[in-house]
Amino acid sequence: MDAYHYFSNDLVSSNVGDLLTTDGLTLSQQRILRRLMTVPGSYIFHPDYGAGLPSYIGVPFTVQLKNLIIGLIKQQMYLEESVAKTPPPTVQLTSNYGALYVNVEYTESATRSIVVLTFKVSV
Repeated sequence: MDAYHYFSNDLVSSNVGDLLTTDGLTLSQQRILRRLMTVPGSYIFHPDYGAGLPSYIGVPFTVQLKNLIIGLIKQQMYLEESVAKTPPPTVQLTSNYGALYVNVEYTESATRSIVVLTFKVSV
């Protein structure tokens, strides 16, 4: 169990005023999103944490860059214990007007459920 917190949003309180918590699939999605969006070096005690997807905003979207980002996403996802190693995650990535659109499908390791995580990386 952890605090309910999506990357770049505020913490949320529960109906009784406590900090809202989460677990399971929602926690898995929140941790993956946080890892993918965090720029390496942002966490002083974990300088290697994160994929740094926001650093690719506005970069010319070539086939080489697309393959690099897809590889980076998969590599970072495997570092999360909630992501099953098999079958491997599938990643779809497109770019439009400088923003990245990411669609990831992975298997959650505890439940073996297929999870789809879709998000936009933009300024």
